Amino acid sequence: MGSYLIKNAEIVTMNAGEDIFTGDIRVVGDLITEIGPNLLPLVDETIIDATNRTVIPGFVQTHIHLCQTLFRGRADDLELMDWLRRRIWPLEAAHDEESLYYSAMLGIGELISSGTTTIVDMETVHHTDFAFQAIAKSGIRALSGKVMMDQKGSDVPLALQEETAASLQESVDLLEKWNGFAEGRIRYAFSPRFVVSCTEPLLKEVQALSARYGVKVHTHASENRGEIEIVQAMTGMRNIVYLDHLGLANDRLILAHCVWLDEEEKRILHDRGVHVSHCPGSNLKMASGISPTHELLHQGVSLSLGADGAPCNNNLDMFSEMRLAAIIQKPLHGPTAMDARSVFRMATIGGARAVGMEREIGSLEVGKKADLAILNLVNFHTFPSYDLDPIARIVYSATRADVESTMIAGEWVMERGLMKTIDKGTVLREADRCIRRLVGKTALV
Repeated sequence: MGSYLIKNAEIVTMNAGEDIFTGDIRVVGDLITEIGPNLLPLVDETIIDATNRTVIPGFVQTHIHLCQTLFRGRADDLELMDWLRRRIWPLEAAHDEESLYYSAMLGIGELISSGTTTIVDMETVHHTDFAFQAIAKSGIRALSGKVMMDQKGSDVPLALQEETAASLQESVDLLEKWNGFAEGRIRYAFSPRFVVSCTEPLLKEVQALSARYGVKVHTHASENRGEIEIVQAMTGMRNIVYLDHLGLANDRLILAHCVWLDEEEKRILHDRGVHVSHCPGSNLKMASGISPTHELLHQGVSLSLGADGAPCNNNLDMFSEMRLAAIIQKPLHGPTAMDARSVFRMATIGGARAVGMEREIGSLEVGKKADLAILNLVNFHTFPSYDLDPIARIVYSATRADVESTMIAGEWVMERGLMKTIDKGTVLREADRCIRRLVGKTALV
């Protein structure tokens, strides 16, 4: 690891004071060691001239499915349960080791190139080790886990149906292999898909294992009205109430979506310290609804953002998610609802809090990991720049094309638009080859 001095940048810190100033950032090894004006270069230090550039904390996306990136454009214009039954589950069942690896690499390349440095990822039932290999090679920071699906049902392909004990054992084996790998850059999260696809014994054991190992649980909840009806028929309870009944509702739980909540469920989310990953692009495209994030924010619920998977969005772009998260609340609650700073917090320090790493990532501060992105906002769509709030400019005007360089743990994973850890040509070529094979297996067109 080297030493870098990023000079003359507009620095959006997202520290406690949300300070923004023009200055320098020194990175030594994987840490930020100094921030301030007019820092003097050290011997053998690489100087990065960031004049007219903006440096931000790397985005933290708290709900991603790398295993689904190959399925982009294959499941459009469907609601959740049809989307799963008719397209996603058959394609996931067709995955092999190679296709999962390249699906992960394709997604990670998109994430890194748009300034995301940390993800919470949910894989499919099999071959998860190969997704972890892609994560390790690419340099991205990730919590990931194999999806767990032990509830038997005729709509689920046989290849995705698991026995409870086997699902738990494979999850623990992966945890013991990958949790803490790459000096802590990779962490494990137990990933039961959702209540619909998991038995109560499995969910109870996940709760116990999460407590024993001190790791996160990542699942879906209350995304769609039809899903909630199924859960109520199965358990006699609404989603969040049922998860609380099992002891899963605590600060180790990351819940994707939470679109349809009643008042009791909102109270549980707040009182138990549950983290909610808001996925506005996915929720809108699949007609799931609009999450009550304005209310949750004012109730003090921990909120963050995620793009979800490529076949329900169809991109993994935090700039798109930030803009949507802000503007979809305004017709409902007025123009000041979900202001740019609140949304940018969700994309950075809010995500860091969800993954339990707010002391390590999510802001640009001395002693934190050097996870950052450099933006070039000198362009038609971001000007004029005079006397603008830099955060509002990023949330409402910037795009992923404005990301020039991305650093994770002190290493450039993209520098001046060039990928450093991923061979773009190979990944694009192999992604096409793999999806051709998977579509052939499933007879989907």
